[in-house]
Amino acid sequence: MRDNEQDRMDHVVQYIKENSHKKLNLELLAGVSHLSKYHFTRIFTARVGMTPVAFVNRERLHKAVQLLAEGSRKTILEISIQCGFESVSAFNALFKKHYGLTPSEVQSRARKNSNFSAILSNKQEELPPVGLYNNCNTSNPLLRRVWDNMITTRELPGYEVAYVRHSGSYLDTRDAWDKLAHWASQQGLTPRQHSFIGISRDDLNFTDEMACRYDACVTLPSGFQQHGHAPHIQFQTLSGGLYAVYPYHDTVERFVLAYQNVFSLWLPNSQYEADDRPCLELCLNDPAQDPEGKVKVDLYVPIKHR
Repeated sequence: MRDNEQDRMDHVVQYIKENSHKKLNLELLAGVSHLSKYHFTRIFTARVGMTPVAFVNRERLHKAVQLLAEGSRKTILEISIQCGFESVSAFNALFKKHYGLTPSEVQSRARKNSNFSAILSNKQEELPPVGLYNNCNTSNPLLRRVWDNMITTRELPGYEVAYVRHSGSYLDTRDAWDKLAHWASQQGLTPRQHSFIGISRDDLNFTDEMACRYDACVTLPSGFQQHGHAPHIQFQTLSGGLYAVYPYHDTVERFVLAYQNVFSLWLPNSQYEADDRPCLELCLNDPAQDPEGKVKVDLYVPIKHR
């Protein structure tokens, strides 16, 4: 069976290699993969072994060091532009961080020593390899059984939900939940009859922590009147479909690991690929009432058969 998800990531890798000298951003690369930016960044990292930004920089460094080690007569500015760096200062900083030398030092030494490129070969090999996570646990039957016992799949119906939008750190969503809970109580929407769902709209790897969007949601009964409510109460429809369900019970700070476990460890070696719908965080407790302050959440990751 062909792995369409892997095919798409291979296509993006090839695109980056052929176009690393151009201005590349997440929106463009996600478009090449035909995935949303949110899912693309997670899947690319899981499949390739590094973030898209890191891979783009890796390719640019490859090209830059080749030009420098060949003793090119081009200026450092010209080389940085040719390799796709946004500024010569960014080029200098990234290059020195990896090679321990500035581009100017490499160029100068290469002009004096025609064999200087060999000195950089070890550093070049230290760049992270592509495909680090591909099939990393497929051949391990014990890990396969652990994952099969831990993650289940489930079909969800579509939901009409009310929500309060939070912008800022995912660690500070309490105010949004308090506002939603107060409103839900007034409407008679209780946890016994309705689901409370969190939706993390942005990936912390690529969005500033204080710019992240989070929706605190509650499911609504059929025919619920969606007009005439407070301005901070908004409404949306969550599409149903097939989801992988990962149970989590730990601190809020570690919840990001649940996403990493599913996208980096389970999904690449499953018979599924991520579908272009938001992940849902079904809240099963109130961490303020938990003796250890832990959250109990079922993380629903949208999937489809390959």
